[in-house]
Amino acid sequence: MNLFKRAVITKQLETKTNWDVIIIGGGATGLGVALDSVTRGFKTLLLEQDDFAKGTSSRSTKLVHGGVRYLAQGNIDLVKEALYERGLLLKNAPHLVKNQSFIIPGYSWWSIFFYTTGLKIYEFLSGKLSFGKSVHIAKKETKARLQTIKTDKLKGGVVYHDGQFDDSRLAINIAQTCLEHGATVLNHFKVKELIKDDNGTINGVVGYDTEANVSYELHGKVVVNATGVFTDDILKLDTPGSKNMVRPSQGVHLVLDKSFLPGNDAIMIPKTEDNRVLFLVPWHDKVVVGTTDTLLDEHNPEPVALEQEVDFILATANSYLTKIVTRKDVLSVYAGLRPLAAPKDKSEKTKEISRSHKIVVSPSGMLSVIGGKWTTYRKMGEDTIDKAIAIGKLPPKACTTQHLAIHGAMPTSDRSNHLYIYGSDWKEITALIEESPDLGEKLHPRLDYLKAEVVWAIRHEMARTIEDILARRVRVLFVDARAAIEVAPMVAGLLAEELHKDYEWQQQQTEAFTAIATNYVLQNETVTQPS
Repeated sequence: MNLFKRAVITKQLETKTNWDVIIIGGGATGLGVALDSVTRGFKTLLLEQDDFAKGTSSRSTKLVHGGVRYLAQGNIDLVKEALYERGLLLKNAPHLVKNQSFIIPGYSWWSIFFYTTGLKIYEFLSGKLSFGKSVHIAKKETKARLQTIKTDKLKGGVVYHDGQFDDSRLAINIAQTCLEHGATVLNHFKVKELIKDDNGTINGVVGYDTEANVSYELHGKVVVNATGVFTDDILKLDTPGSKNMVRPSQGVHLVLDKSFLPGNDAIMIPKTEDNRVLFLVPWHDKVVVGTTDTLLDEHNPEPVALEQEVDFILATANSYLTKIVTRKDVLSVYAGLRPLAAPKDKSEKTKEISRSHKIVVSPSGMLSVIGGKWTTYRKMGEDTIDKAIAIGKLPPKACTTQHLAIHGAMPTSDRSNHLYIYGSDWKEITALIEESPDLGEKLHPRLDYLKAEVVWAIRHEMARTIEDILARRVRVLFVDARAAIEVAPMVAGLLAEELHKDYEWQQQQTEAFTAIATNYVLQNETVTQPS
Protein backbone atom coordinates (compact mmCIF):
# COMPACT_ATOMS: atom_id res chain seq x y z
CA MET A 1 0.00 0.00 0.00
CA ASN A 2 1.30 3.46 -0.95
CA LEU A 3 1.03 5.55 2.24
CA PHE A 4 1.31 8.73 0.19
CA LYS A 5 -1.52 8.07 -2.24
CA ARG A 6 -4.37 10.55 -1.86
CA ALA A 7 -7.10 7.91 -2.07
CA VAL A 8 -5.44 5.99 0.77
CA ILE A 9 -5.14 9.12 2.95
CA THR A 10 -8.69 10.40 2.36
CA LYS A 11 -10.07 6.91 3.15
CA GLN A 12 -8.84 7.46 6.71
CA LEU A 13 -11.40 10.26 7.13
CA GLU A 14 -14.12 7.62 6.83
CA THR A 15 -12.55 5.01 9.10
CA LYS A 16 -11.42 7.37 11.90
CA THR A 17 -14.30 9.25 13.51
CA ASN A 18 -12.71 11.12 16.42
CA TRP A 19 -9.26 12.72 16.49
CA ASP A 20 -7.11 13.83 19.38
CA VAL A 21 -5.56 16.75 17.49
CA ILE A 22 -6.79 18.54 14.35
CA ILE A 23 -4.31 21.02 12.84
CA ILE A 24 -5.33 23.71 10.37
CA GLY A 25 -2.37 24.72 8.17
CA GLY A 26 0.43 22.76 6.52
CA GLY A 27 3.39 25.11 6.74
CA ALA A 28 6.41 24.76 9.04
CA THR A 29 4.34 25.40 12.17
CA GLY A 30 1.44 23.07 11.40
CA LEU A 31 3.72 20.26 10.26
CA GLY A 32 5.80 20.68 13.41
CA VAL A 33 2.68 20.35 15.57
CA ALA A 34 1.48 17.30 13.59
CA LEU A 35 4.84 15.56 13.93
CA ASP A 36 5.03 16.20 17.67
CA SER A 37 1.43 15.09 18.18
CA VAL A 38 1.55 11.83 16.22
CA THR A 39 4.89 10.75 17.66
CA ARG A 40 3.47 11.13 21.20
CA GLY A 41 0.77 8.66 20.16
CA PHE A 42 -2.13 11.04 19.57
CA LYS A 43 -4.56 10.51 16.67
CA THR A 44 -3.55 13.39 14.44
CA LEU A 45 -5.16 15.10 11.44
CA LEU A 46 -3.65 18.00 9.46
CA LEU A 47 -5.55 19.90 6.76
CA GLU A 48 -3.88 22.38 4.40
CA GLN A 49 -6.08 24.48 2.09
CA ASP A 50 -3.50 24.64 -0.68
CA ASP A 51 -0.20 22.76 -0.63
CA PHE A 52 2.34 22.07 2.09
CA ALA A 53 4.60 25.12 2.53
CA LYS A 54 2.66 26.99 -0.16
CA GLY A 55 3.05 30.31 1.66
CA THR A 56 5.84 31.70 3.81
CA SER A 57 7.38 28.29 4.47
CA SER A 58 8.68 27.93 0.88
CA ARG A 59 9.83 31.55 0.51
CA SER A 60 12.53 31.92 3.14
CA THR A 61 16.18 32.99 2.89
CA LYS A 62 17.00 29.24 3.03
CA LEU A 63 18.79 29.60 6.39
CA VAL A 64 18.62 27.48 9.52
CA HIS A 65 20.02 29.96 11.98
CA GLY A 66 20.00 31.44 15.45
CA GLY A 67 19.61 34.96 14.13
CA VAL A 68 22.67 37.20 14.34
CA ARG A 69 20.32 40.20 14.13
CA TYR A 70 18.39 39.06 17.22
CA LEU A 71 21.66 38.76 19.10
CA ALA A 72 22.39 42.42 18.28
CA GLN A 73 18.94 43.26 19.72
CA GLY A 74 19.81 41.45 22.94
CA ASN A 75 17.26 38.66 22.46
CA ILE A 76 19.58 36.02 23.92
CA ASP A 77 16.90 33.44 24.78
CA LEU A 78 15.50 33.38 21.23
CA VAL A 79 19.00 33.03 19.75
CA LYS A 80 19.99 30.27 22.18
CA GLU A 81 16.80 28.30 21.48
CA ALA A 82 17.19 28.66 17.70
CA LEU A 83 20.88 27.64 17.79
CA TYR A 84 19.96 24.50 19.70
CA GLU A 85 17.20 23.67 17.20
CA ARG A 86 19.62 24.38 14.33
CA GLY A 87 21.93 21.69 15.70
CA LEU A 88 19.08 19.17 15.98
CA LEU A 89 17.96 19.88 12.39
CA LEU A 90 21.43 19.15 11.05
CA LYS A 91 21.33 15.78 12.82
CA ASN A 92 17.72 14.90 12.00
CA ALA A 93 17.68 16.00 8.33
CA PRO A 94 21.33 15.89 7.15
CA HIS A 95 20.29 15.48 3.50
CA LEU A 96 18.58 18.88 3.57
CA VAL A 97 20.55 20.93 6.10
CA LYS A 98 24.22 21.76 5.76
CA ASN A 99 26.88 23.77 7.51
CA GLN A 100 27.34 27.01 5.57
CA SER A 101 30.26 29.40 6.04
CA PHE A 102 29.45 33.13 5.98
CA ILE A 103 31.85 36.02 5.55
CA ILE A 104 31.16 39.54 6.78
CA PRO A 105 33.39 41.88 4.72
CA GLY A 106 34.98 44.53 6.96
CA TYR A 107 35.73 48.01 5.71
CA SER A 108 36.94 49.37 9.05
CA TRP A 109 39.04 47.82 11.80
CA TRP A 110 36.36 48.71 14.34
CA SER A 111 33.68 46.74 12.44
CA ILE A 112 35.94 43.69 12.21
CA PHE A 113 36.60 43.82 15.96
CA PHE A 114 32.91 44.38 16.71
CA TYR A 115 31.63 41.48 14.60
CA THR A 116 34.42 39.10 15.63
CA THR A 117 33.48 39.70 19.28
CA GLY A 118 29.73 39.41 18.66
CA LEU A 119 30.07 36.21 16.69
CA LYS A 120 32.21 34.64 19.40
CA ILE A 121 29.18 35.09 21.66
CA TYR A 122 26.94 33.58 18.93
CA GLU A 123 29.29 30.61 18.71
CA PHE A 124 29.41 30.25 22.51
CA LEU A 125 25.59 30.20 22.76
CA SER A 126 25.42 27.19 20.43
CA GLY A 127 27.36 25.10 22.96
CA LYS A 128 28.05 21.50 21.93
CA LEU A 129 25.97 21.98 18.76
CA SER A 130 28.34 24.61 17.36
CA PHE A 131 28.75 24.61 13.57
CA GLY A 132 32.31 25.96 13.73
CA LYS A 133 34.54 28.70 15.07
CA SER A 134 34.16 32.32 14.04
CA VAL A 135 37.49 33.88 13.03
CA HIS A 136 38.92 37.06 11.61
CA ILE A 137 40.55 36.64 8.17
CA ALA A 138 42.96 38.98 6.42
CA LYS A 139 42.17 41.06 3.34
CA LYS A 140 44.02 38.65 1.04
CA GLU A 141 41.98 35.64 2.16
CA THR A 142 38.73 37.63 2.04
CA LYS A 143 39.47 38.59 -1.59
CA ALA A 144 40.36 35.00 -2.48
CA ARG A 145 37.19 33.57 -0.98
CA LEU A 146 34.83 36.32 -2.16
CA GLN A 147 36.02 36.86 -5.73
CA THR A 148 33.36 39.45 -6.60
CA ILE A 149 33.64 41.60 -3.45
CA LYS A 150 34.70 45.26 -3.71
CA THR A 151 38.19 45.63 -2.31
CA ASP A 152 38.48 49.43 -2.02
CA LYS A 153 39.08 50.16 1.69
CA LEU A 154 38.53 46.47 2.52
CA LYS A 155 40.42 45.56 5.72
CA GLY A 156 39.52 41.88 5.96
CA GLY A 157 36.58 39.78 6.97
CA VAL A 158 34.92 37.77 9.71
CA VAL A 159 33.96 34.13 9.07
CA TYR A 160 31.18 32.42 10.99
CA HIS A 161 29.00 29.35 10.45
CA ASP A 162 25.25 28.83 10.20
CA GLY A 163 22.87 26.40 8.54
CA GLN A 164 21.54 26.39 4.97
CA PHE A 165 18.62 24.24 3.78
CA ASP A 166 15.81 23.69 1.30
CA ASP A 167 12.66 24.90 3.04
CA SER A 168 9.80 23.31 1.10
CA ARG A 169 11.71 20.04 0.62
CA LEU A 170 11.93 19.84 4.42
CA ALA A 171 8.19 20.50 4.66
CA ILE A 172 7.42 17.65 2.25
CA ASN A 173 9.72 15.28 4.14
CA ILE A 174 8.11 16.21 7.48
CA ALA A 175 4.66 15.54 5.98
CA GLN A 176 5.91 12.12 4.84
CA THR A 177 7.33 11.45 8.31
CA CYS A 178 3.94 12.29 9.85
CA LEU A 179 2.20 9.84 7.53
CA GLU A 180 4.76 7.14 8.27
CA HIS A 181 4.01 7.50 12.01
CA GLY A 182 0.25 7.18 11.47
CA ALA A 183 -0.99 10.76 11.05
CA THR A 184 -3.54 11.76 8.41
CA VAL A 185 -2.09 14.67 6.45
CA LEU A 186 -3.89 16.25 3.50
CA ASN A 187 -3.14 19.14 1.17
CA HIS A 188 -5.78 20.86 -1.02
CA PHE A 189 -8.22 20.44 1.86
CA LYS A 190 -9.82 23.61 3.22
CA VAL A 191 -11.35 24.16 6.66
CA LYS A 192 -14.64 25.97 6.01
CA GLU A 193 -16.22 25.95 9.49
CA LEU A 194 -15.39 25.31 13.13
CA ILE A 195 -17.71 22.96 15.05
CA LYS A 196 -18.65 23.81 18.66
CA ASP A 197 -20.56 21.96 21.36
CA ASP A 198 -23.46 23.42 23.38
CA ASN A 199 -21.00 25.17 25.69
CA GLY A 200 -19.28 27.01 22.82
CA THR A 201 -16.16 24.83 23.00
CA ILE A 202 -14.58 23.92 19.67
CA ASN A 203 -14.67 20.17 19.11
CA GLY A 204 -14.08 19.83 15.37
CA VAL A 205 -14.03 21.33 11.90
CA VAL A 206 -15.81 21.02 8.59
CA GLY A 207 -13.16 20.13 6.02
CA TYR A 208 -13.65 20.44 2.28
CA ASP A 209 -11.70 18.38 -0.24
CA THR A 210 -11.19 20.99 -2.96
CA GLU A 211 -10.18 18.34 -5.46
CA ALA A 212 -13.09 15.93 -4.98
CA ASN A 213 -15.66 18.59 -3.95
CA VAL A 214 -16.59 16.62 -0.83
CA SER A 215 -17.14 17.97 2.71
CA TYR A 216 -16.41 16.10 5.96
CA GLU A 217 -17.48 16.75 9.54
CA LEU A 218 -14.40 15.97 11.62
CA HIS A 219 -14.35 15.89 15.44
CA GLY A 220 -11.37 16.26 17.74
CA LYS A 221 -10.31 17.08 21.31
CA VAL A 222 -7.93 19.84 20.24
CA VAL A 223 -8.06 22.17 17.25
CA VAL A 224 -4.83 24.04 16.43
CA ASN A 225 -4.77 27.14 14.23
CA ALA A 226 -1.35 27.07 12.54
CA THR A 227 -2.17 29.13 9.47
CA GLY A 228 0.54 31.81 9.61
CA VAL A 229 -0.64 35.04 8.01
CA PHE A 230 -4.14 33.50 7.75
CA THR A 231 -4.37 33.15 11.56
CA ASP A 232 -6.87 35.97 11.90
CA ASP A 233 -9.14 34.44 9.23
CA ILE A 234 -9.52 31.31 11.37
CA LEU A 235 -9.90 33.38 14.56
CA LYS A 236 -12.76 35.23 12.88
CA LEU A 237 -14.45 31.90 12.08
CA ASP A 238 -14.28 31.30 15.82
CA THR A 239 -15.25 34.81 16.95
CA PRO A 240 -16.54 37.14 14.21
CA GLY A 241 -15.14 40.64 14.58
CA SER A 242 -12.19 39.58 16.75
CA LYS A 243 -9.16 41.87 16.66
CA ASN A 244 -6.18 40.95 14.52
CA MET A 245 -3.39 39.03 16.24
CA VAL A 246 -0.98 38.94 13.27
CA ARG A 247 0.69 41.63 11.19
CA PRO A 248 2.17 40.40 7.88
CA SER A 249 5.67 41.56 6.97
CA GLN A 250 6.83 40.98 3.41
CA GLY A 251 10.27 39.63 2.66
CA VAL A 252 11.54 39.65 -0.93
CA HIS A 253 14.42 37.65 -2.43
CA LEU A 254 16.18 37.73 -5.78
CA VAL A 255 17.83 34.64 -7.30
CA LEU A 256 20.97 35.13 -9.40
CA ASP A 257 23.42 33.04 -11.35
CA LYS A 258 26.30 31.53 -9.33
CA SER A 259 28.80 33.74 -11.18
CA PHE A 260 27.79 36.64 -8.91
CA LEU A 261 29.14 34.73 -5.92
CA PRO A 262 31.52 31.98 -7.04
CA GLY A 263 33.01 29.80 -4.35
CA ASN A 264 31.38 28.16 -1.35
CA ASP A 265 31.00 31.08 1.08
CA ALA A 266 27.90 33.17 1.69
CA ILE A 267 28.04 36.90 2.38
CA MET A 268 26.34 38.60 5.29
CA ILE A 269 25.96 42.36 5.04
CA PRO A 270 25.28 43.29 8.66
CA LYS A 271 23.95 46.81 8.24
CA THR A 272 22.09 48.14 5.20
CA GLU A 273 20.89 51.71 4.70
CA ASP A 274 17.75 51.02 6.73
CA ASN A 275 19.66 49.11 9.44
CA ARG A 276 18.73 45.64 8.28
CA VAL A 277 20.73 42.54 7.37
CA LEU A 278 21.19 41.34 3.77
CA PHE A 279 22.38 37.85 2.81
CA LEU A 280 23.85 36.45 -0.40
CA VAL A 281 23.58 32.68 -0.01
CA PRO A 282 24.66 29.86 -2.38
CA TRP A 283 21.63 27.63 -3.02
CA HIS A 284 21.10 24.90 -5.64
CA ASP A 285 23.98 26.26 -7.76
CA LYS A 286 22.41 29.73 -7.69
CA VAL A 287 22.61 32.68 -5.28
CA VAL A 288 19.68 33.86 -3.14
CA VAL A 289 19.87 37.56 -2.19
CA GLY A 290 17.60 39.05 0.46
CA THR A 291 15.65 40.03 2.33
CA THR A 292 13.40 43.03 2.83
CA ASP A 293 11.04 43.68 5.73
CA THR A 294 7.95 45.63 4.67
CA LEU A 295 4.92 45.79 6.96
CA LEU A 296 1.66 45.22 5.12
CA ASP A 297 -1.93 45.77 6.19
CA GLU A 298 -3.31 42.71 4.41
CA HIS A 299 -2.22 39.28 3.23
CA ASN A 300 -2.42 37.64 -0.16
CA PRO A 301 -1.90 33.98 -1.13
CA GLU A 302 0.37 35.21 -3.94
CA PRO A 303 2.34 38.18 -2.59
CA VAL A 304 4.20 40.20 -5.22
CA ALA A 305 7.53 41.99 -4.79
CA LEU A 306 7.23 45.77 -4.69
CA GLU A 307 9.44 47.76 -7.05
CA GLN A 308 11.13 49.56 -4.16
CA GLU A 309 12.00 46.21 -2.55
CA VAL A 310 13.66 44.94 -5.74
CA ASP A 311 15.52 48.23 -6.17
CA PHE A 312 16.70 48.14 -2.55
CA ILE A 313 18.15 44.63 -2.89
CA LEU A 314 19.86 45.45 -6.21
CA ALA A 315 21.33 48.71 -4.87
CA THR A 316 22.59 47.09 -1.66
CA ALA A 317 24.15 44.10 -3.46
CA ASN A 318 25.79 46.39 -6.04
CA SER A 319 27.37 48.51 -3.32
CA TYR A 320 29.38 45.41 -2.33
CA LEU A 321 29.90 43.51 -5.60
CA THR A 322 32.27 44.22 -8.48
CA LYS A 323 30.04 42.27 -10.86
CA ILE A 324 27.05 44.59 -11.21
CA VAL A 325 23.61 43.00 -10.95
CA THR A 326 20.95 44.32 -13.32
CA ARG A 327 17.26 43.46 -13.52
CA LYS A 328 18.01 41.23 -16.52
CA ASP A 329 20.26 39.09 -14.31
CA VAL A 330 17.45 38.15 -11.93
CA LEU A 331 16.43 34.54 -12.62
CA SER A 332 13.54 34.60 -10.16
CA VAL A 333 12.04 37.00 -7.62
CA TYR A 334 9.87 35.71 -4.81
CA ALA A 335 8.00 37.30 -1.92
CA GLY A 336 6.88 35.73 1.35
CA LEU A 337 4.83 37.04 4.26
CA ARG A 338 6.09 36.59 7.81
CA PRO A 339 3.29 36.14 10.36
CA LEU A 340 4.53 38.55 13.04
CA ALA A 341 2.68 38.93 16.31
CA ALA A 342 0.92 42.29 16.00
CA PRO A 343 2.45 44.95 18.31
CA LYS A 344 0.23 46.34 21.07
CA ASP A 345 1.33 49.93 20.44
CA LYS A 346 0.75 49.75 16.65
CA SER A 347 4.49 50.17 16.04
CA GLU A 348 5.51 50.33 12.39
CA LYS A 349 9.03 49.12 13.12
CA THR A 350 9.27 45.45 12.15
CA LYS A 351 12.40 45.00 14.20
CA GLU A 352 10.32 45.80 17.31
CA ILE A 353 7.82 43.04 16.54
CA SER A 354 8.80 39.77 18.21
CA ARG A 355 10.13 36.91 16.06
CA SER A 356 9.55 34.45 18.89
CA HIS A 357 6.40 32.33 18.81
CA LYS A 358 3.52 32.42 21.22
CA ILE A 359 0.52 30.16 21.74
CA VAL A 360 -2.85 31.79 22.36
CA VAL A 361 -5.82 29.86 23.77
CA SER A 362 -9.18 31.27 22.66
CA PRO A 363 -12.23 31.24 25.00
CA SER A 364 -13.55 28.44 22.75
CA GLY A 365 -10.46 26.34 23.53
CA MET A 366 -8.79 26.66 20.11
CA LEU A 367 -4.99 26.98 20.20
CA SER A 368 -3.40 29.49 17.80
CA VAL A 369 0.36 29.51 17.17
CA ILE A 370 1.58 32.99 16.28
CA GLY A 371 5.00 34.09 15.03
CA GLY A 372 8.04 31.85 14.98
CA LYS A 373 10.51 30.82 12.26
CA TRP A 374 11.51 27.70 10.32
CA THR A 375 14.51 26.94 12.53
CA THR A 376 12.31 26.48 15.60
CA TYR A 377 9.49 24.53 13.90
CA ARG A 378 10.11 21.47 16.13
CA LYS A 379 10.04 23.52 19.35
CA MET A 380 6.83 25.25 18.24
CA GLY A 381 5.25 21.83 17.81
CA GLU A 382 6.47 20.66 21.21
CA ASP A 383 5.26 23.82 22.96
CA THR A 384 1.82 23.60 21.31
CA ILE A 385 1.15 20.02 22.38
CA ASP A 386 2.57 20.77 25.84
CA LYS A 387 0.06 23.63 26.07
CA ALA A 388 -2.83 21.35 25.06
CA ILE A 389 -1.76 18.96 27.82
CA ALA A 390 -1.38 21.79 30.35
CA ILE A 391 -4.95 23.02 29.80
CA GLY A 392 -6.32 19.49 30.19
CA LYS A 393 -7.30 18.74 26.60
CA LEU A 394 -4.85 15.85 26.20
CA PRO A 395 -3.36 13.29 28.63
CA PRO A 396 0.32 13.81 29.54
CA LYS A 397 2.76 12.16 27.12
CA ALA A 398 6.42 13.07 26.59
CA CYS A 399 7.76 14.75 23.44
CA THR A 400 9.89 12.41 21.29
CA THR A 401 10.94 14.58 18.33
CA GLN A 402 14.27 15.80 19.65
CA HIS A 403 16.23 13.01 18.01
CA LEU A 404 13.67 11.85 15.43
CA ALA A 405 15.06 11.34 11.92
CA ILE A 406 13.06 13.05 9.17
CA HIS A 407 12.03 11.04 6.08
CA GLY A 408 15.02 10.66 3.76
CA ALA A 409 17.58 11.38 6.49
CA MET A 410 21.00 10.26 5.33
CA PRO A 411 24.45 11.82 5.81
CA THR A 412 25.39 13.59 2.58
CA SER A 413 28.97 14.73 1.98
CA ASP A 414 28.85 14.69 -1.83
CA ARG A 415 26.42 17.28 -3.21
CA SER A 416 27.71 17.27 -6.77
CA ASN A 417 24.62 15.41 -7.99
CA HIS A 418 21.47 17.46 -7.37
CA LEU A 419 19.55 14.31 -6.39
CA TYR A 420 21.32 14.40 -3.00
CA ILE A 421 18.33 16.44 -1.79
CA TYR A 422 16.23 13.24 -1.72
CA GLY A 423 18.50 11.52 0.79
CA SER A 424 17.61 7.83 1.07
CA ASP A 425 14.95 8.23 -1.67
CA TRP A 426 17.68 8.94 -4.23
CA LYS A 427 18.08 5.25 -5.07
CA GLU A 428 14.32 4.92 -5.64
CA ILE A 429 14.39 7.74 -8.19
CA THR A 430 17.34 6.05 -9.90
CA ALA A 431 15.25 2.85 -10.02
CA LEU A 432 12.44 4.76 -11.75
CA ILE A 433 14.87 5.79 -14.48
CA GLU A 434 16.13 2.23 -14.88
CA GLU A 435 12.52 1.09 -15.40
CA SER A 436 11.72 3.94 -17.84
CA PRO A 437 14.90 5.45 -19.35
CA ASP A 438 12.96 8.42 -20.81
CA LEU A 439 12.41 9.62 -17.22
CA GLY A 440 16.15 10.30 -17.10
CA GLU A 441 15.68 13.20 -19.53
CA LYS A 442 16.13 16.77 -18.27
CA LEU A 443 13.06 18.95 -17.80
CA HIS A 444 14.94 21.94 -19.25
CA PRO A 445 18.36 22.24 -20.95
CA ARG A 446 19.48 24.97 -18.49
CA LEU A 447 18.72 22.86 -15.42
CA ASP A 448 19.62 19.43 -14.03
CA TYR A 449 16.13 18.44 -12.87
CA LEU A 450 14.77 15.22 -14.39
CA LYS A 451 11.36 13.94 -15.48
CA ALA A 452 11.72 11.15 -12.90
CA GLU A 453 11.54 13.76 -10.14
CA VAL A 454 8.15 14.90 -11.39
CA VAL A 455 6.80 11.34 -11.39
CA TRP A 456 8.27 10.75 -7.94
CA ALA A 457 6.64 13.94 -6.62
CA ILE A 458 3.23 12.77 -7.86
CA ARG A 459 3.50 9.18 -6.62
CA HIS A 460 5.27 9.70 -3.30
CA GLU A 461 5.20 13.40 -2.35
CA MET A 462 1.49 14.22 -2.69
CA ALA A 463 1.93 16.72 -5.54
CA ARG A 464 -1.38 17.43 -7.31
CA THR A 465 -0.69 20.47 -9.52
CA ILE A 466 2.06 21.91 -11.72
CA GLU A 467 2.71 24.52 -9.06
CA ASP A 468 3.05 21.85 -6.33
CA ILE A 469 5.77 20.26 -8.45
CA LEU A 470 7.69 23.19 -9.97
CA ALA A 471 7.49 25.46 -6.92
CA ARG A 472 7.87 23.13 -3.94
CA ARG A 473 9.04 19.63 -5.00
CA VAL A 474 11.37 20.39 -7.92
CA ARG A 475 12.44 23.98 -7.28
CA VAL A 476 12.44 25.20 -10.90
CA LEU A 477 10.19 28.20 -10.24
CA PHE A 478 12.56 29.49 -7.57
CA VAL A 479 15.80 29.00 -9.49
CA ASP A 480 14.66 30.00 -13.01
CA ALA A 481 11.11 31.32 -13.40
CA ARG A 482 11.28 31.55 -17.21
CA ALA A 483 12.38 27.92 -17.46
CA ALA A 484 9.48 26.95 -15.18
CA ILE A 485 6.98 28.59 -17.54
CA GLU A 486 8.58 26.85 -20.52
CA VAL A 487 8.39 23.36 -19.01
CA ALA A 488 4.87 23.72 -17.58
CA PRO A 489 3.10 21.97 -20.51
CA MET A 490 5.46 18.98 -20.26
CA VAL A 491 4.84 18.70 -16.51
CA ALA A 492 1.08 19.00 -17.13
CA GLY A 493 1.34 16.01 -19.46
CA LEU A 494 3.17 13.90 -16.88
CA LEU A 495 0.63 14.91 -14.22
CA ALA A 496 -2.33 14.09 -16.46
CA GLU A 497 -0.92 10.66 -17.22
CA GLU A 498 -0.35 9.84 -13.55
CA LEU A 499 -3.66 11.29 -12.31
CA HIS A 500 -5.74 10.17 -15.32
CA LYS A 501 -6.77 13.68 -16.39
CA ASP A 502 -7.81 14.90 -19.84
CA TYR A 503 -6.26 17.46 -22.19
CA GLU A 504 -8.60 20.24 -21.05
CA TRP A 505 -7.38 19.75 -17.47
CA GLN A 506 -3.78 20.00 -18.72
CA GLN A 507 -4.55 23.31 -20.42
CA GLN A 508 -6.21 24.71 -17.30
CA GLN A 509 -3.25 23.63 -15.19
CA THR A 510 -0.76 25.27 -17.55
CA GLU A 511 -2.69 28.54 -17.66
CA ALA A 512 -3.10 28.65 -13.88
CA PHE A 513 0.58 27.97 -13.28
CA THR A 514 1.72 30.54 -15.86
CA ALA A 515 -0.39 33.21 -14.17
CA ILE A 516 1.36 32.51 -10.85
CA ALA A 517 4.86 32.05 -12.32
CA THR A 518 4.68 35.42 -14.09
CA ASN A 519 4.97 37.06 -10.65
CA TYR A 520 8.40 35.44 -10.27
CA VAL A 521 9.72 37.21 -13.38
CA LEU A 522 10.63 40.89 -13.01
CA GLN A 523 7.70 42.68 -14.59
CA ASN A 524 9.60 44.90 -17.02
CA GLU A 525 10.44 41.79 -19.01
CA THR A 526 8.26 39.98 -21.52
CA VAL A 527 7.01 36.53 -20.53
CA THR A 528 6.46 34.11 -23.39
CA GLN A 529 3.30 32.06 -22.89
CA PRO A 530 3.86 28.31 -23.32
CA SER A 531 2.13 26.76 -26.32
